[in-house]
Amino acid sequence: MKKIILAAAAILSLASASQAQETVRIATEGAYAPWNFLDDAGKPAGFEIELGNAICEKAALTCEFIINDWDSIIPNLLAGNYDVIMAGMSITDERLETIDFTQNYFPPDPSKFVATAGEAIDPSALEGKRVGVQGGTIQAAYAQENLAGNNTVVSFGTADQAMADLAAGNLDTILADAAYLEPVVTASGGTLEFVGEDILIGDGVGAGVRKDEAELKGKFDTAITALKADGTLDTLIAKWFEGRGPYFAE
Repeated sequence: MKKIILAAAAILSLASASQAQETVRIATEGAYAPWNFLDDAGKPAGFEIELGNAICEKAALTCEFIINDWDSIIPNLLAGNYDVIMAGMSITDERLETIDFTQNYFPPDPSKFVATAGEAIDPSALEGKRVGVQGGTIQAAYAQENLAGNNTVVSFGTADQAMADLAAGNLDTILADAAYLEPVVTASGGTLEFVGEDILIGDGVGAGVRKDEAELKGKFDTAITALKADGTLDTLIAKWFEGRGPYFAE
């Protein structure tokens, strides 16, 4: 009998160890530099990949990144196909109706309009224009609510696709995150420029989790708090977003 009890205890111990080492799957888009993208070897890279690895190391978690298209990234989280979203996703009241978020790891970022240099575009008085957005973003929601009445709002699967259509002359302007647009405008050599005033939408960028994952959310929150306090998060922001921060270190 004693041997049976010991054997059962060993099995339970192995099961517990297996659960403790279960891999946390982090979904990212892989098409939104410098937040996340695929490097020359086709592997996830960028700010959120480095941050995700730092969070998992701080929380003593084994993690892996999974690439998922933006338009299905929340449905696949809810379906259990992965455990966390880190994809430049802003925290909004609408999204909080469906999923939960960690504390933000990037403060609220202005949204900006960009257009071909020299075009007479006034975002405060747009009429009859074609406005490009990435579908399912806070900018898409803003454009539908505030611009669709007098303009055509065109949604794209990725932000890069919208930029390509602007370059081809098929759009008059694009509305997107400043952190995404700034390096694009800089790299354009003067062919693109910002127009109009900045728009502040959302409560910053955080990691999305299912509402029944309070323990996992707590581990991520604790790790993010530590990375803010020791300066790691500000260092990563400065590395990937030129001229940004510091935001968090005391």
